[in-house]
Formats: sequence, C-alpha cells, structure tokens
Amino acid sequence: MNKNLIKQAQQLQTRLQNMQEELADLLVEGSSGGGAVKITMTGKQHVQSVEISKDAADDIEMLQDLISAAVNDASSKSQDLANEKLNSITGGMNIPGMM
Repeated sequence: MNKNLIKQAQQLQTRLQNMQEELADLLVEGSSGGGAVKITMTGKQHVQSVEISKDAADDIEMLQDLISAAVNDASSKSQDLANEKLNSITGGMNIPGMM
C-alpha cells in the first residue's frame, strides 16, 4: 500500500472516532400520542429522559403502547442522525461494517 492511502485511512478512522464522540452528545426526541409520551435519546441510542403526561398514565395498556412507539420514534431519529453524520464523513460511500 502506498503511504498516501494509509494516511487517508488513518484520517478516516480519526473522523469516525470523533463522530462517535459527537453522537454521544447529540440528542433527538421521539414522541407518541401527540406528545403524551416523549423520549429523549442520544445519537448513540442511550435514553436520557422519559416524559409521560398525567393523562397517558390512566390507561396502563395504552401507556405501554405509547412508550414503545416513542422509543421506536427516537431510535429511528437517532439512527438517521448517525447515518447523516457517517455520510458526511464518507461522502455517501458504503463501507462494510459501518452502521
């Protein structure tokens, strides 16, 4: 391999590590039931907070469904954010093993 290619690979690795650190600090919010349940999640898909309106707490089965939907919404947004960040680094090039 030529030295330029190795240097480019190292730079890409550094940018990917920086992206991972940045994702840990970025937040997305998922919600369901018109905002009755809100989930705040990092770009690395760690739940930071859960907000539940008092009205949603009256029906346990509905609340369970709303929580699931809000988590799924936040997770989808988190994945979209990570993919957006990755594409900005790789220029949209599909790299095996990446997200």
